[in-house]
Amino acid sequence: MPVAIITGASKGLGRALAEALAARGWDLVLDARGAEVLKETAEAVAGHGTRVAALPGDVTDGRHRAGLVAAAWDLGGVDLLVSNASALGAEPLVRLGELPLEGLRRALEVNVVAALGLVQEALPLLRESAAGAVVAISSDAGAEAYETWGGYGASKAALDQLAAVLGVEEPGLRVWAVDPGDMATDLYSAAVPDDDDPRPAPESVVPAFLRLLDERPASGRYSAPALAEGR
Repeated sequence: MPVAIITGASKGLGRALAEALAARGWDLVLDARGAEVLKETAEAVAGHGTRVAALPGDVTDGRHRAGLVAAAWDLGGVDLLVSNASALGAEPLVRLGELPLEGLRRALEVNVVAALGLVQEALPLLRESAAGAVVAISSDAGAEAYETWGGYGASKAALDQLAAVLGVEEPGLRVWAVDPGDMATDLYSAAVPDDDDPRPAPESVVPAFLRLLDERPASGRYSAPALAEGR
C-alpha cells in the first residue's frame, strides 16, 4: 500500500485529504498539535481499513519530524508528503504595521522552515518511491496583496518558491504547490473572525488533489478550483 504523511491532519483540509486517501487504500502518518482531536481523526480514518500512525507534536520540532518519517518507514516508506500545517502569525490577522515580529517568525517557522525540514527528512524515502510526490498547501495570499494577510502571504510565497526549486532539483519527484481556494476552516475563522460569508467545505476541493495523484502533471503551482474544473 502507498504511504502518505499529512501534517495538520486533525481537522479541515488535512482530515479531508486523510479520509479520501484512506478510502483509496493508502496507509497514513498523521500529525497535529492537538492530541485528542488527532486521536479522534485517526480512529475515524482507520475505519476505512487502512493503517494509521497518529503522532501529536509541533512540526517545528526536528525530533517530531524525524518521528513522522520513522513512522512512515515502519509502514513501508513515503510516497506522498503533504505539508498542510500552517500558522497565521496573528489571530485575528492585522496590518503589517501592527504584526508582531514573533508572530511573523512563527508563521515562517511553521509554513516554510518546518515544511522544508520535513522534506529533507523524507527525501531519501521519497526518492525510493516509484511515484514520490510532495504537496505544499499554498494560498492565493502568497500571490496577491490582501490587506492584513501580509505575514501569512509572505510565508506562503516563500513556500511556493521552495516547492518550485525542489521540483527542478528533484526531477524524479512531483512537487506541487496547491492553492485550495476559500474554505470553511478553523484557520480562516481565526484569521477573519467577523467574516460570516459562506465558504465551501474542505471536502469539496479534495477531488482536485486526487486528480493530481491520478494524472501526475508536471511539478508546479496549481489552483484546486481550476483543477476541479478540468483546467
